[in-house]
Amino acid sequence: MTSNYDLIVVGGGSGGVSCAHRAAGYGARVLLVERCRDAGGAGMGGTCVNVGCVPKKIMFNAALHAERLHTAAAYGFSGHDGARFDWAALKNKRDTYVASLTAMYATGLGEEGIEVVLGAATFVNNHAIAVNGVEYSAPHILIAVGGSPAMPAIPGIDLAISSDGFFALETQPRKVAVVGAGYIAVELAGIFNALSTETTLFCRGSQVLRKFDPLVRDLVNLEMQRAGANFVTESALTQIDRDADGRLRVQADVAGDTRIFAGFDVVLMAIGRAPRTDDLGLETTEIAVSASQHIVVDAQENTSVPGVYAIGDVTTTGWELTPVAIAAGRRLADRLFGGEPNACLHYHQIPTVVFSHPPIGTIGLTEPEAVAAYGAQNVTVHTSSFSNMLYAMSAEKDQVQTAMKLVCIGDEETVVGVHVAGLGADEMIQGFGVALKMGARKSDFDNSVAIHPTASEELVTMSFWGKIKDVVTLPLGTARPPPTLHLSASK
Repeated sequence: MTSNYDLIVVGGGSGGVSCAHRAAGYGARVLLVERCRDAGGAGMGGTCVNVGCVPKKIMFNAALHAERLHTAAAYGFSGHDGARFDWAALKNKRDTYVASLTAMYATGLGEEGIEVVLGAATFVNNHAIAVNGVEYSAPHILIAVGGSPAMPAIPGIDLAISSDGFFALETQPRKVAVVGAGYIAVELAGIFNALSTETTLFCRGSQVLRKFDPLVRDLVNLEMQRAGANFVTESALTQIDRDADGRLRVQADVAGDTRIFAGFDVVLMAIGRAPRTDDLGLETTEIAVSASQHIVVDAQENTSVPGVYAIGDVTTTGWELTPVAIAAGRRLADRLFGGEPNACLHYHQIPTVVFSHPPIGTIGLTEPEAVAAYGAQNVTVHTSSFSNMLYAMSAEKDQVQTAMKLVCIGDEETVVGVHVAGLGADEMIQGFGVALKMGARKSDFDNSVAIHPTASEELVTMSFWGKIKDVVTLPLGTARPPPTLHLSASK
């Protein structure tokens, strides 16, 4: 048994690496265990770097370039109609870039004096793990193993690929079926469609992105279909096989009827992700898991076993986002080794982006969530919709719309939700996220001078623009305390 560590981190993804770095910075002796690709893992850096955020954003950027080719003619450019996209060439460059990031992760760990062991970790009891036949223990063990794509148990599922498989495609498929209604399905379907792959999206409900605010959700559903993506709603795949010419064929239950869809080069399943807890040996411990096999944690990332913690996608927190795992890992290290016993991540007002077409940027409560939490009489919403000026030279049928919503509560109209769908939403939401964290009111938005002409100015020029309702005159550097929420009995 090797036990000369203060912290063992199981998982070399963004959350685990961030915690390891912060802990080592405080002087802790840290061992990080990463199962690596040979053992079925994503690789150093985890899902985000290898088969998630980073390569996905590169493909999203490629799709943006394709879309700009369509708007170029309206600005007087010609000769772009014959432009060809080389999927294989971009994949090679993308893979090289990802490999460089993975190497940077490994180098950074070494520079911090963090010991790294490659292999699959398995718990042997509450406070010890085994890797490659060697047992390790420490007073603090962090589980940060993330998740993996869920695949349904239907006949022919071995013919389909997951979101991980998207990044392994060597050539661009001519026709693809994407199955799912969440952000991963929408993002990958949008990329395929923008790059001129014939794309069909199968979703169980009547719309995709059902958990998002209705205004932005409805816009993305509309614009994706206007851009040429085929939606098969109220559908559930029941079988995958090959037709006579070797192409993939899917059978689906569509609103109670059995239908066959044929001619696909690729069937991609993006129905969600499952926690990677099946081979952790948790049965040898008293670590509690939920019905979905996520590790149960409290507000400070503690599991049911003292000295064992969990962060990121593997937990019951419900936020499968890289920055959330990073923030949680750093807060945990601050608490364990930085002298901050109350440090923890507050899982509210977390900004997020869907790299859809058009993209979505959102933070805080949706309108339905605010109504459920505070009552309809205490909720005020402000909305705006328009066509981005980028499309001013384009024909009306080619103009992609933008929609925005502010969700406010109480007489002071404290802003509890900002939702944007449209060109640039992915880049503008971060700053408004800061405003919400600081307790901004609608009057603070009104009192901000707009930047013109931009899309983001719409968020500060909604109703009552220019009406000074709350002039704040505090010394420079002085923070205003959060507003007191006064809920009215009726409105």
